Amino acid sequence: MTHRDEAWMRFALSLAATAAAYDEVPVGAIIIYKDKLIGSGYNRKEAIPCATGHAEILAIQQASKSLGAWRLSDCELYSTLEPCVMCAGAIQQARISRVIYGAQDPKGGALGSLYQIHRDPRLNHAIDVTAGVLADEASLMLKNFFKQRRKQR
Repeated sequence: MTHRDEAWMRFALSLAATAAAYDEVPVGAIIIYKDKLIGSGYNRKEAIPCATGHAEILAIQQASKSLGAWRLSDCELYSTLEPCVMCAGAIQQARISRVIYGAQDPKGGALGSLYQIHRDPRLNHAIDVTAGVLADEASLMLKNFFKQRRKQR
């Protein structure tokens, strides 16, 4: 973990806070290309409404539009939560070179916790993964969100 990783993750955490403000699960994601932000997103499943409204998917769509290409080979994706199977598949398909995430997702994480899509030798692209960057902050944001949601019920 580097200071650079922490700085970009703080930006992703600010997007996660935006998601929470809209009563969406607080997950934020950004995509960096040559030290420049080219894509960002936060969970919008309720607002869209669509099951694919994950922060990572929205960031990939924006980054692809920014570069004018589906292949994001030299890009890094920062996410406040370990990507799920759907998002890990999209990351793999987009050929993103590196993923940096905060909190682990033991119930649905696909880049180390539950599945290891980034290491599957049957796939045609490997992804470098750095886990746990600002994990405590990301995890606390999620815990507080769900605690508040339970109180509202």
